[in-house]
Amino acid sequence: MTYANQLTILRMIMVPLFLVLVAYGYPVAALAVFVFAGVSDVADGYIARRWASQRTELGEVLDPIADKLLLISSFLALSLQSEVFDLRIPLWLAAVVIGRDLLLVIAGVIIRVTVGKRRFLPTWLGKRTTFFQLLTVFLVLLSSIMPVPELFFRIVCYLTLALTVISGLDYSIRGVGMIRRQEP
Repeated sequence: MTYANQLTILRMIMVPLFLVLVAYGYPVAALAVFVFAGVSDVADGYIARRWASQRTELGEVLDPIADKLLLISSFLALSLQSEVFDLRIPLWLAAVVIGRDLLLVIAGVIIRVTVGKRRFLPTWLGKRTTFFQLLTVFLVLLSSIMPVPELFFRIVCYLTLALTVISGLDYSIRGVGMIRRQEP
């Protein structure tokens, strides 16, 4: 169990804590847990890249799962009506983000079954999509502490939507290419 994997597992454990804090109306604590999860994600990635002994197959599987758990949970919880947050994630955006991630997981399973084990390296588009998804969540959490301009939030939501759809299509095209290259 490497340090990088321990940080990833800690991030996974923080998801239920985050959800409880949001549900019971502790926005500052929820924001702190969310930021800590983000910092731990950066830290475990840095550790795994910096020291080869910290890079494991388990980490390659757990890290994206931890990311998806946090993002899907955040989008779901922060799209529900709340008196605590001045902003909320639009339901249409939450549905697109969650739907895309579920489709990517299903596609990954199909590829693994039909093609065999493959590494799915994140693309620059995927990384920017994740950044905007995290920014969307951060802005909703921040809105309970300080005003966030609604126009700015809407622009971020639409950028998040566009990037989520485009990156979903990009990953789909790459997945179909993997399957086609394996056909007899």
